[in-house]
Amino acid sequence: MDLQGIAALVTGGGSGLGAATAEALAAAGARVAVMDRNAEAARAVAARIGGTACAGDVTREEDVAAALDAAGALGPFRLVVSCAGIGTAKRLVGRDGPHPLEGFTRVIAVNLTGTFNVMRLAAARMAAVEPGEEGERGLVLNTASVAAYEGQVGQVAYSASKGGIVAMTLPAARELARFGIRVNTIAPGLIETPLMGELPEEAREALGKLPLFPRRLGRPSEFAELVLAVARNRLLNGETIRLDGALRLSPQ
Repeated sequence: MDLQGIAALVTGGGSGLGAATAEALAAAGARVAVMDRNAEAARAVAARIGGTACAGDVTREEDVAAALDAAGALGPFRLVVSCAGIGTAKRLVGRDGPHPLEGFTRVIAVNLTGTFNVMRLAAARMAAVEPGEEGERGLVLNTASVAAYEGQVGQVAYSASKGGIVAMTLPAARELARFGIRVNTIAPGLIETPLMGELPEEAREALGKLPLFPRRLGRPSEFAELVLAVARNRLLNGETIRLDGALRLSPQ
């Protein structure tokens, strides 16, 4: 896909992976709508890249539709990158009893249902644009996690949500192929995000030693580089790509 002049939507674009992705897409010539629940953060990133800010929640159809309207006003809408998500750490059975059901459903709602909500609405918009080279109309790129494969103790809800995103990838790609829309997923490992920055320095140093090579935390810019590579390589479709330095998570 030629990124020059296309319109793109990045959810969770106010910080971390989403902000880095929005910046990289804009630098590559795309016109980017930045969606985030934090309106101020979305505006800051959009101002920095010359894009459009959209405050909203990915679980709300009207919020996603408004963000897609904003993206569509920028040019032919061909790319959506879903980076919005939340984390949680709660044991299935802990000192306080069983895992709260509302905690599980909230993580599923944001991470899995929110990703599905964005994908279905974005794909419907992409299906209406003129096809490009080889009939390609667009790309849906979702964000999972290595926890989809090696969820640790306390990650049952998070792993379920990210595993669902991985499981959606191939059937969605098969279904949307008739429109010339590709679907891929990136499963990052340990990335230097604002959430990671809240940990004590010694904890961050210990985590940085877990990947085999390079032996450090990943950088949001490296996630963004992979987004660009996936967008530009038309043969990548229906695939989940681990971005983790050969990391394999231990049980704890």
